[in-house]
Amino acid sequence: MPRFHLTLTFVLAAGALCAAAPAAPSPAAAAKAPAASDPEKLKYSLPVPPDENVAYGPHRMQVIYFWRAQSDRPTPLLVYIHGGGWNGGDRSVVRNMLLPALQAGISVASVEYRTIRDATADGLVPPVQGPMLDCARALQFCRTKAREWNLDPTRVALAGGSAGACTSLWLAFRDDLADPRSPDPVARQSTRVTCVAVDGAQTSLDPHQMRAWTPNITYGAHAFGIAADPRRKLSSFQVFHESRERLLPWIREYSPYELVSRGDPPVGLYYSAPPNLGQPEKDPTHSANFGVKLKERCDADGVPCELVYPGAPDVRHATANDFVRAHLRPAAR
Repeated sequence: MPRFHLTLTFVLAAGALCAAAPAAPSPAAAAKAPAASDPEKLKYSLPVPPDENVAYGPHRMQVIYFWRAQSDRPTPLLVYIHGGGWNGGDRSVVRNMLLPALQAGISVASVEYRTIRDATADGLVPPVQGPMLDCARALQFCRTKAREWNLDPTRVALAGGSAGACTSLWLAFRDDLADPRSPDPVARQSTRVTCVAVDGAQTSLDPHQMRAWTPNITYGAHAFGIAADPRRKLSSFQVFHESRERLLPWIREYSPYELVSRGDPPVGLYYSAPPNLGQPEKDPTHSANFGVKLKERCDADGVPCELVYPGAPDVRHATANDFVRAHLRPAAR
């Protein structure tokens, strides 16, 4: 069943910081911060230009690119969140889902968002809340455009790869961020969705879980602002692992695995290689081991979950495109 979360503030070392309007960093912090990402630099060319290019917040990275499916009736919406470890990537990776969605009568929004570096420069703690909350607000913003963009706000899917997949799952599983009492019309919109289809998802941000599932994993420390310790010759993941107890409140807030509960939307998990639980992986960051363990959790809580990889049994929807189309346009199958 839908769940509601009426307020959203984060307590930082310097005080309370509203996620929608982060305090400006000090001049010293700004001087040390890495250069901001450039939302105009694309890795891939797009098959068709967007119909809209709209800011959903004051930061230069808070931009939505929207493609309108041609229809006389309100269309479903696919919101795509790109990967890149929350520090890279861009909206152009939507290209593989863009035309199939439009041809199926599904409009598409591809989201740019603040990176970990941007969030750190803005003083957000932990920094992963920057990209995650930006994507939540982008989803809410799209719902405010329902009439203008000819959208059906009750039929919305999330998709993405890698870190974008992790963010998509976090949004799908967490409590609704809608604040019906907010004076901000965007904040009043729901963040609940119809379904989620993701590629190469990191389903956990718990270093103990990740190491148990895939022993050579090294991912995730940056989400919580954890750096290597050269003095002790420890990698960032080693510091992350030994800091787990201190970080547990954040892990429980931002790790998708921790947030699964009955009534969550159907999930499609897509990986490029079969799982190999408990063994080192060639690509540990995108291992299907993440998918195996999340599916176990979803099955236990009655959340529909499909796990797809080469050789997977009982595949119903072979691609993320198939999964999204089946849930947003079931009558068109």
